[in-house]
Amino acid sequence: MCRWAAYSGEPIFLEDIVSRPGHSLIHQSQGATRCHTAINADGFGIAWYGERPEPGLYRDVMPAWSDPNLRSLTAQVKSGLFLAHVRASTGTATSRNNCHPFTVGRWSFMHNGQVGGYDGFRRDAEMLIPEALYPHRKGATDSEALFLVALGEGMDQDPCGALERAAARFIRLARDKGQGPHLRMTVAMSDGVNLYAVRYASDAEPAPTLYYRWSDSRRGMAVVSEPLEDAEGDWTELPDASFCTFRGAELTVEPFRPCRLLAMAA
Repeated sequence: MCRWAAYSGEPIFLEDIVSRPGHSLIHQSQGATRCHTAINADGFGIAWYGERPEPGLYRDVMPAWSDPNLRSLTAQVKSGLFLAHVRASTGTATSRNNCHPFTVGRWSFMHNGQVGGYDGFRRDAEMLIPEALYPHRKGATDSEALFLVALGEGMDQDPCGALERAAARFIRLARDKGQGPHLRMTVAMSDGVNLYAVRYASDAEPAPTLYYRWSDSRRGMAVVSEPLEDAEGDWTELPDASFCTFRGAELTVEPFRPCRLLAMAA
């Protein structure tokens, strides 16, 4: 399983999430505690927002703990909204284009989880990407394909509904041509203003873990795969089957149930 962290609030140095905490994202890449993956060494990436609507993007295929450029970047760059990810491949090649986050325009997107049997219906999933968005298909991951399909479903106007509809289409393909689990995921995405997070599994097993915490000292919200400090007991686990919108210290939770769309279409 991949591990990721996102932040929204007053600008902080990226290292305050990525590398400085006792169980930082870089630490998790070597020894995650809430998943079965031994190490996450298949690449990393950061998307951050600054003075322009579009995010900056830095990705590479090196393990996060061994890249001095990453440590230098996170020690110097401040941002009030960013997404960071360390990758553990579920089948696609280790390449820069397959590293999260993915960006299109002002949107950034990252994913942890799996789409069951994706290799069996990859071509069908590619066909779901609208022609106007297909030039943004740079890699081969199910995550990037899901992002582009969701954009085509109207993420600008309805982020929750668009991702729900895209997820339903992937679940249908997985049921018809793939295998179980049809979809397990946590997602973080942003339009440069709001931070959104999703936790969902189509089967009876729990979705990958996801936590959030508001910091009064930083005046910001962290949303993470695993708590960043063992001594901090006030991390809250996000509920399964939920779509969450973070605006400052405020959290709005909506149900996220793509399988109900499948039932309605049956």
